[in-house]
Amino acid sequence: MLKIIRAVFKKAALLFLLLGLLGFRPDYGDAIVAGSIGEPRTLIPILASDSASGAICGLVFNGLVKYDKDLNLVGDLAETWDVSEDGLEITFYLRKGVRWHDGAPFTARDVEFTYKSLIDPNVRTAYSGDFQMVEKFDVLDDYRLKVTYKEPFSPGLSSWGMNIMPRHLLEKEDLNKTEFSRSPIGTGRYKFSLWKTGERLELVSNHDYFEGRPHIDRYIYRIIPDQATMFLELRSEGVDYIGLTPLQFSRQTQTKFFKEDFQKFRFPSFGYTYLGYSLKDPRFQDLKVRQAINYAIDKEEIIRGVLLGLGRVATGPFLPESWAYNKDVKAIGYNPDKARLLLKEAGWQDRDGDGILEKDGGKFSFTVVTNQGNEQRRMTAEIIQRRLKEVGIELKIKIIEWSSFVSEFIDKRRFEAVLLGWGLGQDPDMYDIWHSSKTKEGEFNFVGYGNKEVDGLLLEGRRTFDQNERARIYHRIHEILYEEQPYLFLYVPDSLPIIHGRFKGIEVGAAGIGHNFIEWYVSKSEQKYIR
Repeated sequence: MLKIIRAVFKKAALLFLLLGLLGFRPDYGDAIVAGSIGEPRTLIPILASDSASGAICGLVFNGLVKYDKDLNLVGDLAETWDVSEDGLEITFYLRKGVRWHDGAPFTARDVEFTYKSLIDPNVRTAYSGDFQMVEKFDVLDDYRLKVTYKEPFSPGLSSWGMNIMPRHLLEKEDLNKTEFSRSPIGTGRYKFSLWKTGERLELVSNHDYFEGRPHIDRYIYRIIPDQATMFLELRSEGVDYIGLTPLQFSRQTQTKFFKEDFQKFRFPSFGYTYLGYSLKDPRFQDLKVRQAINYAIDKEEIIRGVLLGLGRVATGPFLPESWAYNKDVKAIGYNPDKARLLLKEAGWQDRDGDGILEKDGGKFSFTVVTNQGNEQRRMTAEIIQRRLKEVGIELKIKIIEWSSFVSEFIDKRRFEAVLLGWGLGQDPDMYDIWHSSKTKEGEFNFVGYGNKEVDGLLLEGRRTFDQNERARIYHRIHEILYEEQPYLFLYVPDSLPIIHGRFKGIEVGAAGIGHNFIEWYVSKSEQKYIR
């Protein structure tokens, strides 16, 4: 299926190129209406740790570098750069003539301001880990800057994909509280226009964008808190672009209407879903308990039942396509008897015959929290609940609105277990998620994992540029994490976007479909939103 889709779009890209050679010029205009269950929490890029916030920030702001469709690092606000032979220095040469959306010029001082904000202990950012390795930051002039690292730092260049913020608007603001978080000014392809809480955000195209004016004039981000309602909106053409659930992809979009009016895509997602434990909870500090839960849950059953086969079993924090993925780490099979044995060895037994295990006078009952509106996570939680009951563990499920879920439960560590997913970057460095120093409020190691060998390997992986050596390091991390089970690694879902057929110019690459969004267009004759 994936091969067929790619073949079709390679032909489409070729046709698009030929039309360009023949003088074809795509039209400007129209709007795209994207639907999402999540409302952004903040549009301060260095505080945007959830996917909804990141999606909007990615349209409004730029980094110094970005990934192209084939996952190569290319210039964004940086035109080019030099890396010293020892890997300790990167000199960036910035684009000239770039302006913020309010007309102020973009310069190296904006990059310096963003860097200083990232390492400011008073700013509640989860991204500081990549920038604490910087020994010296020198502004050479308005369009040149040099970054010197304390030691070789392999993710150094990719870390400058971080969105850059405007110094002239934020240097006197408290980034944790500023109103800029709801009315941002960036350098990006789209300008912020409107945010109606709980309803929608609107962006308008930046006609002066340095890569050229986007062809789609407006980007409307509708917040629709459940996937079934969002699908109804898609069917009534109230939205143009959503991520389908596996059920919607496989069975509900096979009609003539969807085949004629929409275009569907399927490709591997850059993320995985997991059950994370609060490792401060004495029950989950016992390795045998975490391993028992791994044996008790049938991941293939979840992939068949919830994803309808549109995904793969996860065994760790890397995607199977990555060179960092250790193929020797094999998923253990479903084995409830082994789970019961491990729980017994950990001291859990059903002494009163009610089917629930006890230890030290307490029953083995815990609550998993997950976000509202994501049916796959709710169904996954229900399967886990049923399978855990079979081995004597009671699981309660609590579903919470996205913003409260992140702010009140994840950031503040108010959970026993959490069902969630990570979107992954292209570099396998994951210091911010797994290093034992990254457990403060708002940081990403919210389960509280700590392992000295993993801490050392994470640092070692950052100090070498040799991919073979880095592969050895991350293979060992993969092995340890699967053995220690700080997360129950569940699945890597397929990405299943659907987009209205009037949008043309979409190109599938290794990076997915969003990489060339400014080239998408709608012919004048098909434009729907005209003003």
